[in-house]
Amino acid sequence: MEKRKCIECGEAFNGRADKKFCSDLCRNAHNNKLNSDHVNYVRNINNILRKNRRIIEELLPEETAKVSQQKLTDKGFNFNYFTNITTTKTGKNYTFCYEYGYLPIDGNYYLLVKRKVEA
Repeated sequence: MEKRKCIECGEAFNGRADKKFCSDLCRNAHNNKLNSDHVNYVRNINNILRKNRRIIEELLPEETAKVSQQKLTDKGFNFNYFTNITTTKTGKNYTFCYEYGYLPIDGNYYLLVKRKVEA
């Protein structure tokens, strides 16, 4: 049987003809390097979305609340990231971060809401 070299560390190894790595450690290290850019990008966006969700959750003691744009911005809310937009029958567009949403209202204020989620 011919020895091949691991594509991660370069060590010679024996095994199946289609085997590329000498160990699971090398296989994982190689795949982590390949995926790191994409994973970091997704992780950073998910962190922003979770932060937005936590901010709305914190400012929403009841089913609805009115809050200023400045208060949201001061807490670090990022209006560029959200999970979806829902349009009501009356044509109002609610922007959501998971089950928590907001609707721009008079002036620089927002109506905060929580969508009822089925378990």
